[in-house]
Amino acid sequence: MSIVTSEPRLFKHPFSRAYWKQAASELKDTRMLIFAALMVALRVALKSLTISIAPNLQISVGFFVNAFGAMVYGPVMALLGAAISDTLGCILFPTGPYFFPFIFVEMAGSLIFALILYRTDVTTWRVILSRFCIDFLVNIVLQTPIMYLYYKMVLGRNYTILNTARIIKNLILFPIESVLLVLFLQAVIPAIKRLGFLKTGTEKLKFSKKNLIILVVTAAVGIAMVAIWLATRK
Repeated sequence: MSIVTSEPRLFKHPFSRAYWKQAASELKDTRMLIFAALMVALRVALKSLTISIAPNLQISVGFFVNAFGAMVYGPVMALLGAAISDTLGCILFPTGPYFFPFIFVEMAGSLIFALILYRTDVTTWRVILSRFCIDFLVNIVLQTPIMYLYYKMVLGRNYTILNTARIIKNLILFPIESVLLVLFLQAVIPAIKRLGFLKTGTEKLKFSKKNLIILVVTAAVGIAMVAIWLATRK
């Protein structure tokens, strides 16, 4: 297989034939395939590694690798990589009964990162948007019916559709994960750009007052919801 030299083209949005043609062409690039294999291996290895924020509140280290990989190789390879890493993770590091639909949660998260960050100017707003979409659309909207089926079909138990604890958890983690992801990408983008994998830099990956205000307000709302939730449980 020959090495394909990627075109130095950036896209404003993923809604074009050229965008998807470029994303599909990454499958023909030997260096990109090797890079993707490395990202899959890292995701599997880091699957159970977390950063503890508070009791029962942790950030999975694997999401940094997920975002980084999807940003580099795009949505087509991101979907394949997510499916492979989820399957290998369940085989090598099982945490409970295997339930196939959870693979769609992994794939959706990788797809969102890729659609927002691949082949574009990576900005702080884009990083925040990607994290919001995953915390809301994936972790709450998509994962809720899957969790319901898992509890019913596998565990034989009931699952609350409106799971307040999980909603609050994602609300609290959103600003923290957004800040950490921006800082992480600021550190790794220059190195990977020098290797020729990226056509964008970190010039627009800086915090503005608007960014910080939104993140602070979100954090405050999350803390307030926790306080209200704890008060109602007494």
